[in-house]
Amino acid sequence: MAADRACSWPAQDYIIFPLRKRKGLMRLFEELHSDIEAALTRDPAARSRLEVILAYPGFHAVLYYRLAHGLWRRGFKLLGRLISHVGRWLTGIEIHPAAEIGPGFFIDHGMGVVIGETTRIGDDVTLYQGVTLGGTSLEKGKRHPTLRDGVIVGAGAKVLGPVTIGEGARIGSNAVVVKDVADHATVVGVPAKAVRRAPKDDEEFCAYGTPAGELPDPVSRSLNALLDTVHHLSARVEQLESGLAEHREEGVYAAHPSEDAVDKDVADEGGGTAPR
Repeated sequence: MAADRACSWPAQDYIIFPLRKRKGLMRLFEELHSDIEAALTRDPAARSRLEVILAYPGFHAVLYYRLAHGLWRRGFKLLGRLISHVGRWLTGIEIHPAAEIGPGFFIDHGMGVVIGETTRIGDDVTLYQGVTLGGTSLEKGKRHPTLRDGVIVGAGAKVLGPVTIGEGARIGSNAVVVKDVADHATVVGVPAKAVRRAPKDDEEFCAYGTPAGELPDPVSRSLNALLDTVHHLSARVEQLESGLAEHREEGVYAAHPSEDAVDKDVADEGGGTAPR
């Protein structure tokens, strides 16, 4: 048994560990291939895969992240942080190596993007420059957002706290999201409010998370509703005033003389005015 055990360890070292390493490398290359294809699909300025590899800082940041994340998962956390720091210095994009990001991830332009430690990002997600996926708590544990598959976050948007952004959701530029967003919804504003929810079958890629057509402003929509209410009430008041005038003309209030008439009667009788 001792001899068998002695023979089993070299077999594990030379067979099992290399297989795991090969599997990890294959997964890494598959994810990077998906990231390159995502850039070609979602950026009309991308002309070739070689251009994406050489001249796209968003892809460079994802490359550094995937290397750092692999080291972080294997326990080399300091080395992972160092590689992440180098990637931030070279690209202007900060991605914590502990974040979980699916394949097909694309950062367009990229400068100023921040992705926190406990962030979870699904497949085929797109971020634009200046996006922050940040935490609002000092507690350990889940404190950063979760973005499901197909989410688009526009330039300058902030998604804060352990909120969940539903599948296919769109976050407009400079929006501040502090609550969960439903699947396939479009949100804009500070704080972000839903302005549209598109059916899944009608969806197409929406640059910067904002539809090119007319998009209703939630604040303007609320003001218009208030103005409509004021106009309705004004019309109702005018209708009531005209009705009262008609009743007075018909003598409905004859039994209740006006105040001026009472003053005149008192003056005629007693030579004074009615007490006020």
